[in-house]
Amino acid sequence: MATPLPESWQPALAPVLATRPLRALGGFLNTEEAAGKAIFPPRGSRLRALELTPLDAVKVVILGQDPYHGPGQAHGLSFSVPQGVKPPPSLVNIYKELEADLGLPRPSHGNLENWARQGVLLLNNALTVEAGQAGSHAGKGWEDFTDAAVAAVAQRDVPTVFLLWGSHAQKKAARVPGLADGPHLVLKAPHPSPLSAHAGFFGCRHFSQANAFLEQHGRGAIDWQP
Repeated sequence: MATPLPESWQPALAPVLATRPLRALGGFLNTEEAAGKAIFPPRGSRLRALELTPLDAVKVVILGQDPYHGPGQAHGLSFSVPQGVKPPPSLVNIYKELEADLGLPRPSHGNLENWARQGVLLLNNALTVEAGQAGSHAGKGWEDFTDAAVAAVAQRDVPTVFLLWGSHAQKKAARVPGLADGPHLVLKAPHPSPLSAHAGFFGCRHFSQANAFLEQHGRGAIDWQP
C-alpha cells in the first residue's frame, strides 16, 4: 500500500495487509490507475481516517459505505469533503440533525477533520472508488481491512460509541464479534441521505446521546461543531 500504516494501527492491521485479499487489492488499484482510471481519494489520503484518529484515541465510530465519487470530494474521511467543496446532501442532513439536537449552527463547509482529531473515526467500508462509479471497489478487499479496524476498536475495554446509519453500516458492525456485548453504546438510525433521512435519522439525537455516554464514562464530550 502506498500510504504507510499509522503506527497506532499497525498491530491490528499490518497482519491484514499481508493477506492474499489485500495484496490482490493493491494489484487491482495499480492496474486501474495504470489504465488511466481516476481513483478517489488520491494516493496519500486513503488512510486519512486512521492518521487523524489513532486507535487509542477513538471515542466514536461513524461508518460510511465508500468515498464520494465526484472530483475533489473524497479526502479519506467518511461523509467529509475538503474545505471549499460544497457539502453533499447526506452531510447537509447531518448538519440539520446537529442543529436540531445540539443547537449548532450549520457550517458553510463540509470538512470534518475537527471531529477526527477529537477521536471520531470517520471510516468507510471501502477506502477507494472509481470516479463516477459509486460502489465500484466494493468486494475488492477493503472490507477485510476496515472490518479489522472496527474490530480493533470494539475489542478494547474502553467505552466507545458506534453510530450506525443505514443498513450497510449496521451489517458491517454485525460482522464484529462481541461488539454488542462490550462496554460500548451502539446507536442505529436510517442513513442521512435524502432518500431515508425522514424515516428516522432526523430526530435520532445521536450526537447528544453520544456525548452523554462519553461524559458518563469519563471520556469527555465531542465538540460537534465541524
